[in-house]
Amino acid sequence: MPLFRGLVEHVARAQADQRRRRRRMENVEWMGSCGKTDEDGSVLSLTRLCLLNLADNMKEVWVKDYADNYLDHYFFRHIMGPFNLLPGDLVEELTLLLCARKELSRAALHLLLVPQLRGLSLQKCPILVTSTLCPHITARCQALWRLDLSGVQQLPSKVLCETLCCLSALRSLCLAGTPCDRCVIGTIALHCRLLRHLDVSHCRFLSPAALLPLGSGAALSSSGCPSKSSFRCTSTSQSFISPSCSAPLSPLPLSSLLALDIGSEVQEGDSVAVAAFLLLSLPCLERVAMEGLTQACCLIQRREFDQTDKFTDREGVPRLGVMWADWRHRQGKDSWREKREGAAADEENEDEERTLCDGYGSESEEDARRGEEQGCCQDQAQEQRRGRVLSQSGDEHLILRLKDVKSLSCDSLDSLSHLCPNIYSISVNADDCEDAREGRQGSLLAAGLQAWSGQLRSLSVHYSGPLVDLLPALQVAGSSLLSLTLEGVKTSPHTPLLEVIRACPKLRDLLISAEPPTTPQEEEDEEDQRDNWDLPRLPNLCSLALRFSYEHSLMKPVMSWMSLKKVLKSLLTGSPLLEKLSLVSLPCPLNCVLQDVLRRVAPDLHLSADSTGLPPLPLGRVRYIDLPRTDVKMITVKSIMQRSKRLKCVDVSCCWKISQLQLELLALERISNAQVIRL
Repeated sequence: MPLFRGLVEHVARAQADQRRRRRRMENVEWMGSCGKTDEDGSVLSLTRLCLLNLADNMKEVWVKDYADNYLDHYFFRHIMGPFNLLPGDLVEELTLLLCARKELSRAALHLLLVPQLRGLSLQKCPILVTSTLCPHITARCQALWRLDLSGVQQLPSKVLCETLCCLSALRSLCLAGTPCDRCVIGTIALHCRLLRHLDVSHCRFLSPAALLPLGSGAALSSSGCPSKSSFRCTSTSQSFISPSCSAPLSPLPLSSLLALDIGSEVQEGDSVAVAAFLLLSLPCLERVAMEGLTQACCLIQRREFDQTDKFTDREGVPRLGVMWADWRHRQGKDSWREKREGAAADEENEDEERTLCDGYGSESEEDARRGEEQGCCQDQAQEQRRGRVLSQSGDEHLILRLKDVKSLSCDSLDSLSHLCPNIYSISVNADDCEDAREGRQGSLLAAGLQAWSGQLRSLSVHYSGPLVDLLPALQVAGSSLLSLTLEGVKTSPHTPLLEVIRACPKLRDLLISAEPPTTPQEEEDEEDQRDNWDLPRLPNLCSLALRFSYEHSLMKPVMSWMSLKKVLKSLLTGSPLLEKLSLVSLPCPLNCVLQDVLRRVAPDLHLSADSTGLPPLPLGRVRYIDLPRTDVKMITVKSIMQRSKRLKCVDVSCCWKISQLQLELLALERISNAQVIRL
């Protein structure tokens, strides 16, 4: 366990040198690099300032000493250094800060792997994750709750298994895009028994059937890989006993499972059977994204379990009919218990009322006796009705706990509404509809979303038809939506984009990726000249993205949708809380719209004032702006940079009215610390 040699002297010498450099500087530029204020404009806290100072000194002080004297020379189970004295959440924040700055090195990561660490995300620096780093993680961070290794390609399956065997406290694990395979899933099922969130999307070595161990759907050998020859199941618990386990394994307490775009299935229909099996075997599942989920919901709703018998027999797992019967039995017992508890509470209330009314009634003994008999008959009838309702609910309605579902089609929404009445987030591919007649997808989507009207918070739709076809569905579900994503839609000069805004008044995030109009539109002078304060607005909007496809051979997009200017003015003026703005290849002039918005004052939207005591201005809080392939001018970009003190990045790639010379002059003027991108 190394102690940093001369640690106090190193720190004192570095701090003294830094103080002398600061005195010689005309401006306190190091504060400008860290930022005197936080992203929301408030003064940085002392904790944040200390972390920024640590990040500034990491390379020249801590990392230099460790790299020169210990890195690649020794293997330490624990390092006695400055970071093992920090709370785990501050170490995690410092790691994320270094990742964002692209300053996290192998030596720095070694120093930050401390026992009190609860979360480790290496998604932004996957190149640092190697087979030699994993033993350091398992030796020093055995109490990890969250681990994100997304995008790590150089870890063999064996190393992943050895790493996960030592991290039994994990609650969240992200392995998206890694060489995760069947053995890794088996290791997770056997050793990570507290896991709540798992992301294995884009793992090309992972087949759908390899996910079965997550629901105790296959026995596990001592190596962590499923074994077909050593399983045993019961009809009531769906538990399995492996040769290395003395007790049956229960399903993992997964509440979130993301497994999109994994390896190709062995046989047709495997993904559907696996999805149905996991839906029935993971009772805590609330968020799911899997191939075959649409057909699996229909299969469960129609109870067509015999279609999967061949698959379950081949994989050595219980048949879905048995699992559905067990789920119905458990659900019936839970429902009966709730009803009995409710009935007991009602009886207690009735006893209290009788006690309060005792002595005040004027009825005779005969009337009282007759009332008791009638009450007894009513209780018996009520019990009979409860039994019938329970039987019907147990036979006909199996309720899943899903709340966030992705990769669905319009055809499955009806089945899903019966199985999952509590959904608040949904992603639909309307192009997968079997009945793909023109306009039919929109009506099917509207009918399917009706069951969740008033409770849906997030909706994502991929549809290659006209945007107007989706308007009925948005009018059904839009009143409660906070996030809306529309991908692949076609537009025209008469697309009712304002109606979309009116249908979703509470939106915080709006993303539309569309095809531009194919027919041109004449500019409307009168409509654009007058002040349209009666247009719909989105006062809660924080993120807006309007992205249109384009041909790379054309430098400028075709200006074919002139009325889009009115929509943009309405959105930008009526959304003073906007922080992220992305307007890509707009088929209309944008510079005049931005100039008009900057000259305006936000209408009375009942929003709280900022730290200056003034109401928020349009584009006053924006942090990230993407304006590629638009006619925006440099004078407009300067005005935005002067308006928003929080601006961090402006992308003006392929903006034909901005020259390289103007960008160089802008850098010399130092109007803002925001980064300007131009390719």
